[in-house]
Amino acid sequence: MNIFTDFRWAGVIEFFPQLGVGLLYTLLVSAVGLIIGFALGAIFGLMRLSRFRALRWIAAVYVEVLRGTPLLVQAIWIFFALPLIIHYTLPSLVAGIIVIGVNSGAYIAEIVRGAVQSVDNGQMEAGRSLGMNHHKTMLKVIWPQAFKRMIPPLGNQFIISIKDTSLLSVILVPDLLYQGRSIVSTHYNAVEIYTTVAVFYLAITLTLSIVLRGIEKRLESHS
Repeated sequence: MNIFTDFRWAGVIEFFPQLGVGLLYTLLVSAVGLIIGFALGAIFGLMRLSRFRALRWIAAVYVEVLRGTPLLVQAIWIFFALPLIIHYTLPSLVAGIIVIGVNSGAYIAEIVRGAVQSVDNGQMEAGRSLGMNHHKTMLKVIWPQAFKRMIPPLGNQFIISIKDTSLLSVILVPDLLYQGRSIVSTHYNAVEIYTTVAVFYLAITLTLSIVLRGIEKRLESHS
């Protein structure tokens, strides 16, 4: 059997509108979720470096719990278990964004912590010697240097989180995989549809990789 002749590849085109809807949801969940994740990661990453033990402990619990449990379990818990506690069912799209946000935030927190710690301690001392306080030195001196070092690992995390959105179909987020499964369940064209879905994900991650490499090169050229 030759898959290039025995399957209706041309027939995939008629399902592009439905797959396009899934692509839009995937991009929406990824973009909003990663924005939330970066914000959480920056906050908890800096909390991990705080002089206050309570803040370090809170950040450590957040990071270890989120990194120590599978994203699929987190998605199921937020969508099916959390409503039993708060007596309110989150829309699947909102639940999916929250899952990607809090999950990626835990990993980004460690990226932030590692990048800040990699900056030489003398940089902080130099800033303080110029009359800047701790917070201003972090903002003006430490953070710009740390951010450049974050770009490669952040890019990897972004790509991982985008691929992880495929797990959200289990909580009925109408993303690419959800739409693909819906099509296959009625038309039985698994090879064509799932291959197309895989190509869509590949296109997203390759585009992101190219953009991040461009940003990294631009930052290096201005250093």
